[in-house]
Amino acid sequence: DQEILKSIIYSKMPFGKHKGLLLCDLPTYYLEWFASKGFPEGKLGMQLATVYEIKTNDLQYIIEDLKKLYNR
Repeated sequence: DQEILKSIIYSKMPFGKHKGLLLCDLPTYYLEWFASKGFPEGKLGMQLATVYEIKTNDLQYIIEDLKKLYNR
């Protein structure tokens, strides 16, 4: 979903150790922790799961391309 992809470069983590960090910049180990414990419900969970899939499948170029496209 294009909106989910766009939102991961604009949305910030709303709570926890990495509060305020852009979702696309969250460290992989933190996303792995969420994957093992369960992602939150709703849009945030979908965003985190998307970033997790991108990072764990070595598709970081997608995030870089989005940042360039939207001048982030």
